[in-house]
Amino acid sequence: MAEKPVPRRVQPQLRFIVFAATIGIVIGVAAALVHRSRGSAAQPSPLRAQITWAAGAKPAPGLALRDQRGATISLHSLHGRVVLLTFLDSKCVRECPIEGHVLRDVLRGMRQTGADAVVVSVDPWADTPASARTFATRAGWSGNWHWLLGDKAALAPVWRSYNIAVKRTPGDILHSTALYLIDATGDLRAGYLFPFSAAAVTQDVRRLADGT
Repeated sequence: MAEKPVPRRVQPQLRFIVFAATIGIVIGVAAALVHRSRGSAAQPSPLRAQITWAAGAKPAPGLALRDQRGATISLHSLHGRVVLLTFLDSKCVRECPIEGHVLRDVLRGMRQTGADAVVVSVDPWADTPASARTFATRAGWSGNWHWLLGDKAALAPVWRSYNIAVKRTPGDILHSTALYLIDATGDLRAGYLFPFSAAAVTQDVRRLADGT
């Protein structure tokens, strides 16, 4: 007889970790917007993200991890393609499945662009190739996607470089949620806080794929 899954309850007193990380991202967004507004010659970005960077302004931090198929995926290996990068927990039953369904629509919309979706695990203690595939199946994903896995020592530097806070608690993983778009030359171009619009992200992927 199969064991019943244990509910992954979040301890309210620990939510401040994710909240603080989110506030940090928001402050970064605000600072970027203020800096942009001070430049009289600055042109408004055609992208719809909450924060955007000009081409060549901010190289994306590197990463190299194995995906659910066992292939080593790095930004270098994806050079020449637009990359959608986000951070999820395959065992989560709360926010991550919601983002997963939004990503389903993004994946469908960007199918003709040649872009890749890359998910970095925030649960090195429980995420596996099988659980990643199960999450993707339940969310209805299709197209080019990679779920990058590893132990904490391999994943934590990636979390830090993209300002993702992760806290393991009894029965749950608390983490900040953000999505980034990286252009074909390897530069960060757009950042979104969840919840975000699938239509907006899809449109931005298409613009970057067209060389905007």
